[in-house]
Amino acid sequence: MIVQYENIIIKTISRILIPFIQIYALYVIMHGHYSPGGGFQGGVILGASFILLVLAFGAEASQKRISLKKLTVLASLGLLIFSGIGLVALLMGGNYLDYGKLPLPLESIPKIRAMGILGIEIGVGIGVMAIMITIFLAIASYETEGKND
Repeated sequence: MIVQYENIIIKTISRILIPFIQIYALYVIMHGHYSPGGGFQGGVILGASFILLVLAFGAEASQKRISLKKLTVLASLGLLIFSGIGLVALLMGGNYLDYGKLPLPLESIPKIRAMGILGIEIGVGIGVMAIMITIFLAIASYETEGKND
């Protein structure tokens, strides 16, 4: 059970920090193919921002923004993006995740590969974020049955 405390300082700081945390997470995802970081790290940071929202405002308030049904759709979408890019490369005669074989209207193979990697990073980021939030909500709402105190 997620316990919510009425603390104006925590809520105010969370309101200020959450958008900046989310922008940083998107930066890490979008620049993952150029620098350290990427889909997994950005997805964890993005998931942590929603977990902060749950901790500061409670599960009921956060479910107005993102429900378990939406999280399931997002996790599936992330997997679909990742596997779809790999499948398209296979269908074009390459290996799984052979980004150079993707049918993108770009003038050079390195640019096609960069776009393929970016697509993978976005898919992984979406999937990791959704799964992180889902795991947190499952653990936080777990209540033992027949607990003897």
